[in-house]
Amino acid sequence: MNPNLPRLQAYPFERLRQLFSGVVPNAAFSPISLGIGEPRHATPQLIKDAYCHAIQSGDSGLASYPATAGDLRLRQSMARWLQRRYQLAADPATQVLPVNGSREALFAFAQTVIKPNQDPAAGPVQVVCPNPFYQIYEGAALLCGAQPYFVPSVPSRNFAQDWASVPEAVWAQTQLMYVCSPGNPAGAVMPLEEWENLFSLSDRHGFVIASDECYSEIYFRDEAPLGGLEAAVKLGRADFKNLVAFTSLSKRSNVPGMRSGFCAGDAHWIKQFLLYRTYHGSAMSPVVQAASIAAWDDEAHVIDNRAQYRAKFAQVTPLLAGVMDVALPDAGFYLWAQVPGSDTEFARELLAQYNVTVLPGSYLAREAQGHNPGAGRIRMALVAETTECVEAARRIVEFVKGRSS
Repeated sequence: MNPNLPRLQAYPFERLRQLFSGVVPNAAFSPISLGIGEPRHATPQLIKDAYCHAIQSGDSGLASYPATAGDLRLRQSMARWLQRRYQLAADPATQVLPVNGSREALFAFAQTVIKPNQDPAAGPVQVVCPNPFYQIYEGAALLCGAQPYFVPSVPSRNFAQDWASVPEAVWAQTQLMYVCSPGNPAGAVMPLEEWENLFSLSDRHGFVIASDECYSEIYFRDEAPLGGLEAAVKLGRADFKNLVAFTSLSKRSNVPGMRSGFCAGDAHWIKQFLLYRTYHGSAMSPVVQAASIAAWDDEAHVIDNRAQYRAKFAQVTPLLAGVMDVALPDAGFYLWAQVPGSDTEFARELLAQYNVTVLPGSYLAREAQGHNPGAGRIRMALVAETTECVEAARRIVEFVKGRSS
C-alpha cells in the first residue's frame, strides 16, 4: 500500500455524515441541503443539444480512443474564451490543455510538479496552501510525499492569506503553491498587488503556482474577478512563467456531471502535464468535447446563471445578516458565516430542529499556527432554487433566534 494513504484525512462530507449519525431531523420540515457545493441550476439547452448531436453524429468519435491533448477545435474554443474573458492570447497548441474537471487536474498537477527530496536533512518538500482550503490541495501534496503548509488567513480581509507570515525556511523548500481566487469558502478575489507579490516569491524561490479559478464566473460586483493569467499579462509576464490556471464548466455552465474544464499557462508545465496525463489516461470523451465547445463559445447562459445567483443572494444575505455575522462575498456561491459557539454543534442542532444541512467551517480548514480558522463558522452553498434557499434562510433565522433567547 502507498505509505502516504494513511496520511489522508476524511473528506468533509464523510465527516458530516459521521457528525449527523444518530440525528433525527424534524419531519415537520422538508429537507434542505446547503452543505454541498454542487450546482443545481438547469443545464443550458444548447449544451444538451450539442451533446445529443455529437452522440447521434456518424462522426461521434466514440469508436476511437481520444487524444489526451483533446481536439484542436476544443483548445481553440478555450483560447477564444480566455481572449474574451481576460483579453489575453494563449496558444491553443502549447498553452491550453483540456482536463476532466478542475478537481481531477488540481490533484494530478502536483504529481507532475513535485520532485521528491533526496536529502532528508533538507526537510520535507513544501506545498503551500490557503487555510481554509479545498481538501484536494492537501491530498495532492500528501500523496506525492510533500508536506502541506497552511498559510494563515485574515478574517478582517475576507480570509485572504497572510503570505508575509510564511517563514523563509518554508519558502526555501516550496515547490508548489495552490491559490484559489475567487476563494472557497469565503469568496475573496486576489487583487493585482497580491499576484505581484506571489510572482516575486515564485521567481525568488522557483516554485510553481496552481491557480484554482473555478468560481470566476459567479460574481456580485460590476467588475469581473481578476484571473491569474490576466494578472500575469498586466504585470508583463505574458509567458506565464511558473503559472498554470485551472477552470471548469461545472459552476459556470451547470454541468458538473460532464467533468469538463481546462488548464492554461506556462507552456513548459503544460507540456509536462500533458506527458503525465498521457500515462494517467485522462483523455476527454469526444462527445463531452463537442458539448464543451458549445459551452465555452456561449456567454448568454453564463450571464443568465450569474443573474440567478445575484437575485438569490440579494434575498438570502440580508435575512441571515440580521442574526449572524455574514456578508455578500466578492464571488462564488457560498456564504461564510460566523455562528455562536461550536460550528459542529450548530450544524447538528440545525438539522435536528429545522432539517437544514450546512457544513461546519472547521471541516474546511486545518489546525495550524495554534488554531483552526474555520472554527465557529459555517459554509452555506446557495445552489438550490431561490425559493428553497430563502426558506432555508428563514429557518436558520428562527433557529438562531431560538438559541439566543
